[in-house]
Amino acid sequence: MSPIVISLKSPREIGLMRDAGKIVAESHAIAREYLRPGVTTAEVNAAVDRYLTDLGAIPLFKGFPGDTPFPASTCISVNSQIVHGIPGGYVLKPGDLVSLDVGVKWKGWCGDSAWSYAIGEVDAEKSHLMATGRYLLHRAVHLCGSKKRWSEVADDMMREARRLGVTLVRKFVGHGIGKEMHEAPQVPNFMDRDMRKADFELKPGLVLAIEPMVNAGKPDVRILGDKWTAVTADGRPSVHYEHTVAITASGPVLLTEGVGEPFDPLVEPVRPDFAPADPPARS
Repeated sequence: MSPIVISLKSPREIGLMRDAGKIVAESHAIAREYLRPGVTTAEVNAAVDRYLTDLGAIPLFKGFPGDTPFPASTCISVNSQIVHGIPGGYVLKPGDLVSLDVGVKWKGWCGDSAWSYAIGEVDAEKSHLMATGRYLLHRAVHLCGSKKRWSEVADDMMREARRLGVTLVRKFVGHGIGKEMHEAPQVPNFMDRDMRKADFELKPGLVLAIEPMVNAGKPDVRILGDKWTAVTADGRPSVHYEHTVAITASGPVLLTEGVGEPFDPLVEPVRPDFAPADPPARS
């Protein structure tokens, strides 16, 4: 196996990536104003697209290659959709769970962040899923300041997911990020034999997009006919949380700070009564 070539960023380059992260955070703030009943996901996407166009920033997702190029500036995934949802005519309604993903390139550097939002009041299962997804992301970022290797963080995420009665999606993983949206290394939210072979050290200059995708039911995924939208195979809800994070000599730094709730790794959800009696065998 060829060695993984990881690009470490200088403090100056991390500062430039923080500028891209601020644009991502502002995109989320704009989208949140539209995330209400009666609004279509296409309207949410259009608001972000206008902001990025007027600013002169490059939306990383629009035109991303696949069987068909991705057609929008944002990924908007609703309820049982996990990631890569294509904005369209779906009308948001009370009780919906919406995962919004925004990626931006600004002056040659990238930022990427996703967050899951409730439309009005959501049920207990979705509420617990959101709390757990936030917790797993914040905990992972926090652990990057004390662990030596990514596998230690991913192992912790797996244990916590089992304890809290949810599962971690295995089909998709996080990634390094810099001048390109997807750089080495792969950043899995789980560990298995193959992923351990690609484990990496958490060292200053490393910039990662950490993004747990968390399902209320089984971790299995299927892809819809549009060739992009990933949904839970069992139809139960999913959430997606992501921050762009720089590892520095003084600890991890959120480059997409301002997206979602403030960073707090100590707010820990409790296992709900409706969770399975036994944690799933896979996470």
